[in-house]
Amino acid sequence: MGHVALPHWLARVNLRFSNAFMRPIAARLPWFVVLEHVGRKSGTVRRTAIMAYRRKPDRWILSLIYGAEVQWLRNVMAASGCRLLSGGEWIEVVEPRRFADSSRSSVPWLVRPFLALLRVSEFVELHEKG
Repeated sequence: MGHVALPHWLARVNLRFSNAFMRPIAARLPWFVVLEHVGRKSGTVRRTAIMAYRRKPDRWILSLIYGAEVQWLRNVMAASGCRLLSGGEWIEVVEPRRFADSSRSSVPWLVRPFLALLRVSEFVELHEKG
């Protein structure tokens, strides 16, 4: 699939430092959510701040800024879903599907230049359970 401009070591730094800062506010920022997933080996519940976009009334698109080898994605794929905290509301999402979109047409036009600059062209689509 696509190239990733941000190195994996930066993802680890982000997980330790900026994620701790972002988690309390991410669910209130535009284009961010808190993603809650369960470790596929440890069973530990983890929360990660991530860029996400609501599409249609029941679909979410998540940007794979650090590529597809991130642990949260492995956990979400193994569990076939997760929860998202957006606007103070927990939303259960299922049926994760990775896809490539080099035009970035699946995300809001305002964030496309930012994602293009980072060379992000991989995403995950999830559907609200219900």
